[in-house]
Amino acid sequence: MRQGFLAVCDALDRLTTAVCMLAGLLLTAAVLVIVVLRYGFGVGFIELQDGATYAFAVLLIFSLPVCLRRGGHVRVEVLSERLGPGYTRRADAVALVVFLIPVFGLLIWAGWPDLVYSWSIREASMETGGLAGLYLVKTALPVGAALMILQGIAMALEPGARE
Repeated sequence: MRQGFLAVCDALDRLTTAVCMLAGLLLTAAVLVIVVLRYGFGVGFIELQDGATYAFAVLLIFSLPVCLRRGGHVRVEVLSERLGPGYTRRADAVALVVFLIPVFGLLIWAGWPDLVYSWSIREASMETGGLAGLYLVKTALPVGAALMILQGIAMALEPGARE
């Protein structure tokens, strides 16, 4: 069961990484086109600006679990430098239970009513002529929070020490 859970988390990590890469490419292309159109031709498109904003939001939200899975988080403690990997694993387990799960669980719980409302009205951009589908972007937040929880648990269950 543990190996199956870790395999699912690994597959989710690969999918999340692909989403981040796609969002990064879309963001880069959209900003490039916006700048060229605005300063080269004096033309602007609200839809393209919304697309860049949506891509940035998705990239930011989904890059958190990708970073966590790769051990890219910052340790704000002086003890982990002097103590061994066993301490680091125990500190990570405590941080998972005390901080990561409660904070991201609260994020899901507190944002759920707003997300349900957003889906019920099929919320779109606040800009006139903007893109539809803001409710899809808002869905990325609880999905990203759930991925953070899953990746944190996977880190705690993985054999071997992470440094």
